[in-house]
Amino acid sequence: MTTRRKFLSTSGKLIAGVGASSMLPATSFSILSSRSPNESIGVGLIGCRGMGWANLRNLLRADDSVECRALCDVDENVLNDRAGEFEEEYGTRPTLYKDYRNMLDNPDIDVVIIATPDHWHCLQSVHACQAGKDVFLEKPVAKDIAECDVMVSAARNNNRVVQVGQWQRSGQHWNDAINFLHSGALGNIRVTKSWAYQGWMGSIPVQPDDNAPDGVDYDMWLGPAPQRRFNPNRFHFNFRWYWDYAGGLMTDWGVHLIDIILYAMEVDAPNTVMSTGGKFGYPDDAMETPDTQQAIYEFDDFSMIWEHAAGIDGGPYGRNHGVAFIGNSGTLVIDRRGWEVISETEDGEELIRDVETTQSDGEDLLNHMKNFVECIRSRERPSADIEITANTAIVASLGNIAYRTGERIEWDHAARRITNVERANELLKTEYRDPYTFPDV
Repeated sequence: MTTRRKFLSTSGKLIAGVGASSMLPATSFSILSSRSPNESIGVGLIGCRGMGWANLRNLLRADDSVECRALCDVDENVLNDRAGEFEEEYGTRPTLYKDYRNMLDNPDIDVVIIATPDHWHCLQSVHACQAGKDVFLEKPVAKDIAECDVMVSAARNNNRVVQVGQWQRSGQHWNDAINFLHSGALGNIRVTKSWAYQGWMGSIPVQPDDNAPDGVDYDMWLGPAPQRRFNPNRFHFNFRWYWDYAGGLMTDWGVHLIDIILYAMEVDAPNTVMSTGGKFGYPDDAMETPDTQQAIYEFDDFSMIWEHAAGIDGGPYGRNHGVAFIGNSGTLVIDRRGWEVISETEDGEELIRDVETTQSDGEDLLNHMKNFVECIRSRERPSADIEITANTAIVASLGNIAYRTGERIEWDHAARRITNVERANELLKTEYRDPYTFPDV
């Protein structure tokens, strides 16, 4: 923590300004191979709804040499609809697959976008790396902590570029705000906050189990998750709110915003975590994960607070999502729109004045894809490299483990162990359903 203290320490009144041009550098690794700037990059998409489609469209915008050559989805209805949309807009029809493993065998595919439910991320990412494909992976990296580590190993062992969809890392205004934080103007940072108040996310009515829709390979959709009857609440978008497949808002939005705190404060993981919450907003609906949750993370010399609430937008500082860095001289608040500084006062005078803040250009995802393509060519590590984002997913998962055990857990990051509540370690790794096995890399 010495480095953090060095750049955060300051004293007295401060007049601060920061320009919009500086960006924090990405880490590089030794060049293993490279592509000609004009060489085409063949892309296949696994998971064609929602963010998968948005990711593909932005990757195609990022570089004219990128070509979509395949679409894959276990839902034929989605697959055929997207194929039709793609042909209408781009004039070509990609090869269609229902089983991603067949797509990975296609030598014309150089890169895969993985936008499937969280419980599939590990196997598909590892298999893609082993097949020699670079990967753009939707967040969060994985469903559990053990998966995060094996996915990093797969990327490194196979010399793959893996960019994760935590695209704030490529956003100019996010980096401008972090550079301002690093100027020391806020003084010692004592508390950080991140939150997601999601008014769009209403109650999910209870529905009975049913047969899977025609055209859906439901067994393949389940993959390594436990065998269960099909239920429409657990399918497609709403899988996020069930422990079998994901971790609720704590991991779905948490990885975006907690990541900015870890990035800015230059830390990896907390010493302790405790969490509380429950189904307070919609106690009788179908969601398993808490609609209301708070988690407190203790680091060496500051604390981090996470909180979320489904169905309401009344978050801190008048923002329904965001991050706050609370220092002795002022508070920096940032969200996807932009950032501001709220100064402390002394003798009626503001301690921080004349800060040049910046706003979003609305193209963070596009910028993230441009960074990805550049790294495919240069073999540098991208701005949201798998190792960085796996670490963030681990931190977010610890919040859920503390919530589910009801304990204040102590975390040994190097050993990947909870040291004070042995039963909590059972949640570090999920058992896979036969015939799926945890990958060995």
